Amino acid sequence: MTAGPGKRRPGETAEGRRLAENDRRLAHWNRWGPFLSTRAWGTVREDYSANGTAWDYFPFEQAHTRAYRWNEDGLAGLCDRHQLVCFAIALWNGKDPILKERPFGLSNSQGNHGEDVKDYWFYLDATPTSSYLKCLYKYPQREFPYAELLAENARRTIEQPEYELLDTGIFAESRYFDVTVEYAKAATDDVLIAITVANRGPEEATLDLLPTLWFRNTWWKPGRMPPRLAAERRGDGRTVIELNESYIGRYFLHTAPGTELLFTENETNFERVFNSPNRSPYVKDAFHDYVIRGNAAAVNPELHGTKAAARYRLSLAAGAEARVHLRLTDGPWLSGDPLSEEFDRTLALRKAEADEFYDAVLPERLTADERNVSRQAFAGMIWSKQFYKYDVRRWLLGDPGQPPPPPQRLEGRNSDWQHVFAADVLSMPDTWEFPWFAAWDLAFHCVVFALIDPQFAKDQLVLMLREWYMHPNGQIPAYEWSFSDVNPPVHAWAALRVFQVERAKTGRSDFAFLERVFHKLLLNFDWWVNRKDALGNNIFQGGFLGLDNIGLFDRNTPLPPGWILGQADGTSWMATYCLNMLAIALQLASEDPVYEDVASKFWEHFVYIAYAIQRPDDPEKGLWDEEDGFFYDNLHGPDGRNTPIRVRSGVGLIPLSAVAVGDSKLIDRFPGFKRRMEWFGKNRPDLTESCASMTTHGQEQRLMMSVVKPDQLKRVLARMLDETEFLSPYGIRSVSRYHRQHPYELHARGTDYRLEYEPGESRTKLFGGNSNWRGPIWFPLNYLIIESLHRFHDYFGDSFQVECPTGSGRMLNLREVSRELARRLSRIFLPASDGQRPVAGPYAIFRDDPHWRDLMLFHEYFHGDTGAGLGASHQTGWTGLVAKLLDELGQGDGYVPSPG
Repeated sequence: MTAGPGKRRPGETAEGRRLAENDRRLAHWNRWGPFLSTRAWGTVREDYSANGTAWDYFPFEQAHTRAYRWNEDGLAGLCDRHQLVCFAIALWNGKDPILKERPFGLSNSQGNHGEDVKDYWFYLDATPTSSYLKCLYKYPQREFPYAELLAENARRTIEQPEYELLDTGIFAESRYFDVTVEYAKAATDDVLIAITVANRGPEEATLDLLPTLWFRNTWWKPGRMPPRLAAERRGDGRTVIELNESYIGRYFLHTAPGTELLFTENETNFERVFNSPNRSPYVKDAFHDYVIRGNAAAVNPELHGTKAAARYRLSLAAGAEARVHLRLTDGPWLSGDPLSEEFDRTLALRKAEADEFYDAVLPERLTADERNVSRQAFAGMIWSKQFYKYDVRRWLLGDPGQPPPPPQRLEGRNSDWQHVFAADVLSMPDTWEFPWFAAWDLAFHCVVFALIDPQFAKDQLVLMLREWYMHPNGQIPAYEWSFSDVNPPVHAWAALRVFQVERAKTGRSDFAFLERVFHKLLLNFDWWVNRKDALGNNIFQGGFLGLDNIGLFDRNTPLPPGWILGQADGTSWMATYCLNMLAIALQLASEDPVYEDVASKFWEHFVYIAYAIQRPDDPEKGLWDEEDGFFYDNLHGPDGRNTPIRVRSGVGLIPLSAVAVGDSKLIDRFPGFKRRMEWFGKNRPDLTESCASMTTHGQEQRLMMSVVKPDQLKRVLARMLDETEFLSPYGIRSVSRYHRQHPYELHARGTDYRLEYEPGESRTKLFGGNSNWRGPIWFPLNYLIIESLHRFHDYFGDSFQVECPTGSGRMLNLREVSRELARRLSRIFLPASDGQRPVAGPYAIFRDDPHWRDLMLFHEYFHGDTGAGLGASHQTGWTGLVAKLLDELGQGDGYVPSPG
């Protein structure tokens, strides 16, 4: 990304300088951040059951009474990077049965489409160093309808939509509070906290606000002593909570004079949860008893403990606001007022510096609406950086002082990953539905993070390859529900893209980073070759490969003996892996010629895979279907025969990603590699003819490597760009709409299988409750297609044109097609002509209410026909790719502002 004339580079801004100081370890700006999840209950880490029923073992109903073992959660929270000290807000509207400490949602078995969060909160702003953070939570003034949400979603079938909080009518007449939490760093260990409460309703309303400070319970481990929080009353009337923790030292939370302070212990209420005596009279849910039930004995009168809160009783007239200031410092602040005018000036300065930073990051030509989308996308990604603690061996053995887990646990989930010892801040897909890392999601996150914090992006990619994550056999862990599941191998792609983005943005070519990941990825590549090519014929398997419920049957379930599913996506992912490793090897060869030999290895492996996909000598064994003009999975039976699974889905579009384009003059710089490539082409034309344009020069003397030949490309694109098939007004569907009227059916081994186009939520629980790729739009697939079209255009040039949409008579080159797809995807988040954002679905409040109008949620996937957001509502992770698309649109020569 290059700066325009007179445009400041991100590194020249105040935030850019903080990033540089942090990267060079001159100042620890990332010690504190939004690393606190919004859900820690119902996770694998907290599950000590015999049968692995995580949602049931630690349900929402126990989250406010039961101490966590591994990770904490909270609302609009902040913590240190080791999550030893946590801060978040708690709220009470005078009617709820519990304090609002965390968002409420349904477990996988409770929701009619699986797990589903019901609260509304929005990540509005964030800088990479967390020097400024802003989050908005909308808290109803009526009693929160916990029971109604549970009952109605239980009543609804899988055919019906989810019952959301907005559907209950609880926000009618705007009877809710807008609670805005802002954090600003005056220094690395001086965090300003501003909480603004606005009464949006028509009448006076009262709110209890409890900013809460506590320690993650680490003293359950042998030899650990609990840290302490204690109240301190200053002579000038100020109230301070002093904290002492052995690792991070002393800190002080400053509150306004006269503030009521409450103290308890972050310990399980055994009496309430397990009907057994409490170890201490002061337990985790003490503030609930004190505030809601008036039980003064619930809190410690001596004003010390491991959990504390400052209580504010706010009575607000209709439309009125109240503002509360706090400050967390590493010094006692013995003179002066830490909450004075200097507080307001610093907060305003950090907000202005955030604006300055994103003015430098975002292309100047983006509209105000597009900038708002990008800004909130980046904010969601930064707020989704979460502390993740998981020591698999200790978890399997159970907790000291607790009953030992059943023996079968030692052979259950993740038992063969006992080397995993995670205690890091990771980029996670979501803070509620996915409060754990997902390796392939993270790769997409890093490509976006490279625009604002390339060092963080590189560190994350390296981390997944470290010995305490990567298996000794070379497999990269998928996610905590099953580390052994197989994710698409996109780490090499992400590493190369991060390298390229940083070089374009800063001029820095970090070859050391590339070399570091390359050597570890060699181990992972060999794991794929040795473990996921069952027949040794370069047709790969891998299971669901991130596509979950996309096939006729669960691709993660072993087939009957003798049956093997050759996957068009798994094989194409491996072809793409080869090309990215080849590209990295050639980048490294420019500094060290030794890497030329390794580049040749990946070039030859790519040729073998391309041949296996095409199989010109025996097309039945390949993955290309000449009759349909599409790529399909191939079911290999015990009799040696192959049956194509003729489902038109994203599985058949992923081969488009296996393309690389390079300057032939660049190849001339590596004579050894060029000589071996030419020898192979001359002596094995039977193999190289399966690869498109290996020796034929395209525009500007470019060469191309692709598993898709030019005639095949046109045929696949004719389907992909057909609005009756894949092309939606909002991007590319994951399954062709053709299957709405023409379901695909297969009868095998006495079972009937059927697949239909499903544009919205899943109508089958084939693979989990809300995992559905039978029609919705999802950003990773779309982004990879757009990127591939760029590369194809770099080779073919403007003369290679296709109809877009198919049948329209409108001919576009592939660069123009890619821009059209990017605009359609961006349109999901931008106001249409009627003012409604498609992502908001049927909820007119996002169009009509000025306090909702500029807010948006970044969902896991989107309705294939309407663009409405579906699945996880805060999955800014891979959906944050919209910021990357807008960046590319804003800088392209053919930029046209999105309509609306």
